Amino acid sequence: MTKILILFYSRDGSTARLAQHIARGVESVEGAEAVLRTVPLVSAICEKLADSIPESGAVYASLHDLETCDGLALGSPTHFGNMAASLKHFLDGTTSLWFSGALVGKPAGVFTSSGSMHGGQESTLLSMMLPLMHHGMLVTSLPCNEIALRETRRGGTPYGPSHCADADSELTDHEKRLCWVLGERLAEAAMALKRQRNAI
Repeated sequence: MTKILILFYSRDGSTARLAQHIARGVESVEGAEAVLRTVPLVSAICEKLADSIPESGAVYASLHDLETCDGLALGSPTHFGNMAASLKHFLDGTTSLWFSGALVGKPAGVFTSSGSMHGGQESTLLSMMLPLMHHGMLVTSLPCNEIALRETRRGGTPYGPSHCADADSELTDHEKRLCWVLGERLAEAAMALKRQRNAI
């Protein structure tokens, strides 16, 4: 199976809903498996101690999850135009994977949610791309010929799926479609890259 890791932090549930729809896109591709993982909250004073398995939702991510995935979708709510501290804290601990080159050449994409239309979705998506580029990952976008990208009036950008949660927490059909497209693209890209590596 080709394993796509969907790694996210979600405070109020909107980013988690995006992750679930990306997973559906991944698993629409035969031979692909979506693995949902999250990260614990980081305290303002010190790292908050947390059990290895949260009370509900996705399991906490480990470096092993990143090392063994074939592709990655990275998601965070928008916090002042940037990714959430909890996700950044986890990524800051991936230096050993950078030294080993564990993520080099794997496809990756990003997604976000914000509380308002102009909450900084695109800058948040760009902020999440930076560590992926440092790891040598192949960052994928949403294709310009995707109709939902042109028709959306709330969430969705060329940089990745997004959701505007100012009115309610429900994803629009366009937002769901863009999540599906990203998941499908990541799965197909990861499978093609695996075939190429195996042929060498």
